[in-house]
Amino acid sequence: MAPRLSLLLALLLAGAISAQQPQFMEYMERRFGTLEERISQWHDQSSRYSTELREFKNQVITMLENMEKEQDRLRTEVENTAVRVDRLEREVDYLETQNPAPPCVEVDEKLMENQVSTAKKRKNEKYDKLTDCSDTISQVKAMKILKKFGSSAGLWTKDPVGSSEKIYVFDGSRNDTVYVFPRVREFTLFSATRKAARIKLPYPWVGTGHLVYGGHLYYIRQQGTFQVIKFSLANKTIVDSSVFPAEEQVPVFGLSAFNYIDIAADEEGLWAIYATRENEKNICLAKLDPVSLDIEQMWDTPCPRENAESAFVICGALYVVYNTRLPSRSRVQCVFDVSGAMTPEDAALVYFPKRYGSHSSMKYNPKERQIYAWDDGYQIIYRMEMKKKLEI
Repeated sequence: MAPRLSLLLALLLAGAISAQQPQFMEYMERRFGTLEERISQWHDQSSRYSTELREFKNQVITMLENMEKEQDRLRTEVENTAVRVDRLEREVDYLETQNPAPPCVEVDEKLMENQVSTAKKRKNEKYDKLTDCSDTISQVKAMKILKKFGSSAGLWTKDPVGSSEKIYVFDGSRNDTVYVFPRVREFTLFSATRKAARIKLPYPWVGTGHLVYGGHLYYIRQQGTFQVIKFSLANKTIVDSSVFPAEEQVPVFGLSAFNYIDIAADEEGLWAIYATRENEKNICLAKLDPVSLDIEQMWDTPCPRENAESAFVICGALYVVYNTRLPSRSRVQCVFDVSGAMTPEDAALVYFPKRYGSHSSMKYNPKERQIYAWDDGYQIIYRMEMKKKLEI
């Protein structure tokens, strides 16, 4: 009985397998079709990637070739520039050999004694005005901060005589190179000094009391005694020099220890602001002859040196700007009129907006009626509003 049952099960199983065989084959064919389709897609993608890689390689090779050509061109330009610089240096050396050496500043003691004697005879006398200028400051009309340039101490100015728009920049309190910009606009835009012209002075300058006036640069030189040097901007040579006839000089401003002489210009001409050991507490003023640098007259002013940071002259009146070592606003707190037309009590108390530190220089331009100031490395223009002295 058992063998028959086994045979019957085998026949039934063989029939079931024969019935499912077509479905199994159909399933296998679908799987193989899907695999062939994926293999075809991979082949297409691989071919496309190979083409893109080949094109990118060609682009990189082209860029490298262009870079090598550009490098060769730049190398050629640098070599040409080096040749030109070498030629320029030889030409400069030739010009220096052709130009005479700057004259030595010799002190004529007899002439200096005569100058001092004449100036002391007229010391503290009322000044005979050269012009009818009778203006004084009413207030600061406007303030414009141009930029931040150079050291915390310095000077920037413009020649008030003539039509030149050049800007002269003295960076620091000791140096021998003056930067020259064509106009205020170029000085504002240029971020570096490489685009500025340079004037290398025959002697280094000290302080920030220098001035450009009438095509000449008046600057202070220290060699034992202090000297005022008159330098021609056209010929780049020293025209004249004078030893300042003031014994035992001290810094003129209490907050600017590097300034011993501050040369100023106004409608009347040139002035020298200074201080001496003899009158150590107060500031002195002298009228200068711009041609010969002789001192025409001297005054002892009531303006103290303590907490003074700068000063300027307008219409024959000295305005001293004060500050404190603690943060505060700069202000004109002492005015001395050499003509006697205005007393210190009549002068307006003028404040300058406080922005950074203290002014290391303030140069009044009588032609433009504005002040070129250097405040802790920032270059500022103050536009002044004026009134007649008798109207105050």
